[in-house]
Amino acid sequence: MREILPALRRWYAAGAEFGLATVVGVTRSAPRAPGAAMAVGPGDEVVGSVSGGCVEGAVFELAQEVVRTGRARLATFGYSDDDAFAVGLTCGGEITLLVRPVSAALDPAFGAVAESVAEQRPVALATVLAAPDDTTVGSVLAVWPDRVEGSLGAGPLGAEGLDAAVTADARGELAQGVTAQRHYGPNGERRMDQVTVFLESFAPPPRLLVFGAIDFAAAVADLGAFLGYRVTVCDARPVFATARRFPPQVEVVVDWPHRYLASIAETEVSRSTAICVLTHDPKFDVPLLEVALRTPATYIGVMGSRRTHEDRLARLRDAGVDDAALARLRAPIGLDLGARTPEEVAVSIAAEIVSTRWGGTGTALSATTGAVHGPAPHAQPPANAPTSARS
Repeated sequence: MREILPALRRWYAAGAEFGLATVVGVTRSAPRAPGAAMAVGPGDEVVGSVSGGCVEGAVFELAQEVVRTGRARLATFGYSDDDAFAVGLTCGGEITLLVRPVSAALDPAFGAVAESVAEQRPVALATVLAAPDDTTVGSVLAVWPDRVEGSLGAGPLGAEGLDAAVTADARGELAQGVTAQRHYGPNGERRMDQVTVFLESFAPPPRLLVFGAIDFAAAVADLGAFLGYRVTVCDARPVFATARRFPPQVEVVVDWPHRYLASIAETEVSRSTAICVLTHDPKFDVPLLEVALRTPATYIGVMGSRRTHEDRLARLRDAGVDDAALARLRAPIGLDLGARTPEEVAVSIAAEIVSTRWGGTGTALSATTGAVHGPAPHAQPPANAPTSARS
């Protein structure tokens, strides 16, 4: 929904009703992940995509229908379905969509949710996909860390039990940035499955911390911002760490790298954080990596030749860092693409970050078999996965 948020906020503020389609389930080689969204607004204006173009025509008609009837619809498109094949879902996968009408009258919490997403404040959206009472399909509960709005409205004895259970689960998923389906009994019983709820997490964007304001850093920062990371470049040398050398959306900090990282480690570094050390200077690298290896960051990549890295490892061992921690380092940084220019090297680094984040192999897809889009999100390789081969 982040991609189409400006249009949704404009329509909602104008009091218009629109149809919002969200991918709530995928199997096999589906083109887009859960959470992908498309909306049809006033004047049949369309924003977003749920399948990369395969089923958008059918979704357009569904969105018009839910606005007309005021009732949400759950629809599944798959390769084996004649209707789906006719509209073009030929990738071999299957997607399930929830298409629901949205307006200030139907969804009073939507404006607050949209504002939180736009301002990068954490919020989760819980939506009923299936329930004993079909009229509750599409009901929404918005969950923030400190409050809730709305109700799922299911259960013969009222929604209190279901709302309480879903609120607790939504806050847990929000902390991890997880989007997924969950199943409950009519009153929130976790061992039952009469009610299916889609929990969509809008967590703040992941951090990309780039240390060393060299020419490669500008390219890495630019590509990181394009990939949706909140990017910070840090260097102790003010002559290099200047805002004019980097894209406007990139934060530039003048400080000793290890000191800056230590100052934010507890509050701003998580498993989704990527750390790129591009300084290749021992006086910066060693104290910085000592701090970095104490953080939960899944990706810690370090620039430099193999000889430079061997010297770096020896210095870190002398500083008391054990081999298990050192195995977390991705060095030399990046995938083996034969990159030469700063922009090409940035692509190789970004590719390794993406591969680490989603559990990819880095192998050419033409040399692999099975589903193109791989396992469910948040798959992570072991912390001691092999480092890249780029020199």
